[in-house]
Amino acid sequence: MIRVRVPATSANMGPGFDSLGIAFDLYNEYEISEVDTGLVFEGIPEEFCNTKNIIYEAMMKCFEKANYKAKGLKIKVIKQGVPISRGLGSSSSCIVAGLVAANCIAENKFSKDELFNIGVEMEGHPDNVAPAMFGDMVVAIIDNGRSLYNKVHIKPGISFIGLIPDFRLSTKEAREILPREISLKQGVYNVGRAALMVSCFSTGNYELLKYACDDMFHQNYRSKLINHYDEVYNKSYELGAVGCFLSGAGPTIMTMIKDDNKDFLIGIKKYLKNNNINWDVVELKVDNPGAVILKGEN
Repeated sequence: MIRVRVPATSANMGPGFDSLGIAFDLYNEYEISEVDTGLVFEGIPEEFCNTKNIIYEAMMKCFEKANYKAKGLKIKVIKQGVPISRGLGSSSSCIVAGLVAANCIAENKFSKDELFNIGVEMEGHPDNVAPAMFGDMVVAIIDNGRSLYNKVHIKPGISFIGLIPDFRLSTKEAREILPREISLKQGVYNVGRAALMVSCFSTGNYELLKYACDDMFHQNYRSKLINHYDEVYNKSYELGAVGCFLSGAGPTIMTMIKDDNKDFLIGIKKYLKNNNINWDVVELKVDNPGAVILKGEN
């Protein structure tokens, strides 16, 4: 039995569409084992208990590349800490868990970097898979079919607060609302701000984060799908947030505050309650190791 823990992730950070992601200390845990025959699921909604289950598909992908034939599988979710379809990487968590577990069953044929590439083949973009696999804040790209990444060291002095709505947003719907083309002006706008964001985290100059969080690729379009987005976003800045961005495809808004801001949490919770906005407010810390095997035996 192999027990795998995978962190929540926040991708598309501000202007870093499909390229910047970060891992947080909100976890899914899975127990996966090879059995004599069949396919058994536990702790998973009935609609996902079939061969189209994304954990199972990731395992089959890994087994195929490793030339390993499993007899049967038991897949159990023992902790669902990452909310589903909230822009916090629930699907990437499943993919990464499946790959890591399958690799362990297949006697570790692949390195973590190789598993990362397989995961991006499935996911289609690397900014959720990279932090889920490796932890921390990550810059990730695809070059000629190969996925590449580099970690960003975040200077102390900043805290992350996730504002998580009580409704789901389909990633497919959030993708379909985006324009198919952008202008040169929009490209330059985002390139500069993505570079500024990495610089802010690397140097600790958090006064500039507000400007670094702006983008012209996705947030303005996707925010229209999220009730109360503008009100919560603007109120966060009023309460002293140094930066806000849409997490993944949404609907979660990720806010950043300075560590000495003691009033933000009280203020935002009071605002949400007074306006009947049913969102969870979650304090988050950056996860460092990424996906880990907590215990396992082949």
